[in-house]
Amino acid sequence: MTLVAITGASGKTGWRVADEALRRGLQVRAIVRPGSVLPPALAEAEQQGRLEVRRLELVQGDALQHALAGCDALVIATGARPSVNLAGPLQVDAVGVREQIQACRAVGLRRVVLVSSLCAGRWLHPLNLFGLILVWKRLGERWLEGSGLDWTVVRPGGLSEDDSRSTREGVVFSGPDQQQSDSIPRRLVAQVCLDALTAPASIGRIIEITSSPQQQPEPLQSWLAAA
Repeated sequence: MTLVAITGASGKTGWRVADEALRRGLQVRAIVRPGSVLPPALAEAEQQGRLEVRRLELVQGDALQHALAGCDALVIATGARPSVNLAGPLQVDAVGVREQIQACRAVGLRRVVLVSSLCAGRWLHPLNLFGLILVWKRLGERWLEGSGLDWTVVRPGGLSEDDSRSTREGVVFSGPDQQQSDSIPRRLVAQVCLDALTAPASIGRIIEITSSPQQQPEPLQSWLAAA
């Protein structure tokens, strides 16, 4: 695997996925919205010619297909942001994911990792006050599950900006609908997404992740083998 596309690469999780991929020596194509501002680490990588950036709206089907052409894998790190637009989660976490699935199928890109959320699909949850976000995230997951692609869904818990936690905590892995709370640094989420790309046993799996200082670090592949 050499060229990884990352949508939502200017977002708080997406840029860390791109940064981790570059650190691992992968070629990265960051797909961001036209008005997005890249975090300093990615802006520097683009200036140095280490990062390819494509700017487009996900609803631009032809442009999205062109951006994905030639890629070996896609990490979908797009996600609705808090807004007065309560239709945002539907547009981004459901319809937006479907648009990306269709583009992958059109260009023959088979390997996809989707960043979703703990509790996806649950109706009675405070997060649903924000446009039924968990309902639409689950719909996006289901469309991916039925796509015929080689998919993995990663469901992180509450997302932390504290990257230092990634060196002090181990990931708590589980199957779907087994964890309900706890948090995880975005940096660890990025690492798990990239680990999944090289773990065939993760294909067709929903993996829930949180982290804890009491959890001994365990590679994703080891957990998959035991599970």
